[in-house]
Amino acid sequence: MISNKIQWFPGHMHKARKEIEEVIPQIDVIIEVLDARIPFSSENPLISSLRGDKPVVKVLNKRDLADHKTTELWIEHLEQEQGVKAMAITTSQASEVTKIMELCRKLAPHREEIGKNIRTMIMGIPNVGKSTIINSLAGRTIAQTGNQPAVTRRQQRINLQNGMVLSDTPGILWPKVENPHSGFRLAATGAIKDTAMEYDEVAFYTVEYLAEYYPERLMERYQLEEAPQSDIEWMEAIGRKRGALRAGGRVDLHKASEILLHELRQGILGQITLERPEMITDELVQVEIEAAQKAEDKARIKEERRKRYLRNKR
Repeated sequence: MISNKIQWFPGHMHKARKEIEEVIPQIDVIIEVLDARIPFSSENPLISSLRGDKPVVKVLNKRDLADHKTTELWIEHLEQEQGVKAMAITTSQASEVTKIMELCRKLAPHREEIGKNIRTMIMGIPNVGKSTIINSLAGRTIAQTGNQPAVTRRQQRINLQNGMVLSDTPGILWPKVENPHSGFRLAATGAIKDTAMEYDEVAFYTVEYLAEYYPERLMERYQLEEAPQSDIEWMEAIGRKRGALRAGGRVDLHKASEILLHELRQGILGQITLERPEMITDELVQVEIEAAQKAEDKARIKEERRKRYLRNKR
């Protein structure tokens, strides 16, 4: 586990947030695109603060890469929140994408009743497939797509010609990832640039999780006869099997890390979800405990500084 939290907030993301705040009062339904492999970690907490009481369709994209049983648990969990409907899709199936609009209609029937367009806004962190969804809904290439984060930089308004208007937004990230587990998961799936975290640390975190929940996938993919007992042993075994060796036969752990993460992202390891609803509850409790401890430490240091100052004045 790393002690520092990921922090970001490039200028274009700050600008995007202000633009969204200005437009959102005119929106009927928000569409938030999540990564089905990390539904919590890819959920932007800024959206909850911006939406007010607007209904939200949470779209778990890349369901073909995620564990379908866990995806069902996530849909049930997300829909416990007032005004939220959730669905899982893959953009390779156009019929699944069109169901997003069907759900939006159900959440804003009053607009159609008065003959008005339903005004939707699609949001999501970088690299969750938002642009591909937009192009599919529009039936033409409107949004630029890419495998790197932060492709969309400006807001645009698209008339879908079906009684709906879609406002696209840049992929906005929030100022700081408070939960360190989420930071690792975002990095593992490629939601943030590889330079934001140490590649090896991300791989070690990931392999430890996979060894607990999907050991058979690792065993099968890397042709291992016995399950290693620790994260470093897993990475060394993967490195040896894939020929990631340095001079003298030592395992090149960085190369082994690249192999593991690339194959995870490409779905070569199979359908894998990197977090479960029950895990998140425990993690958030721990984050609160650590935040409270940090506040206490800060207050204590401040008080000690004040006392020292008063002593020196005498």
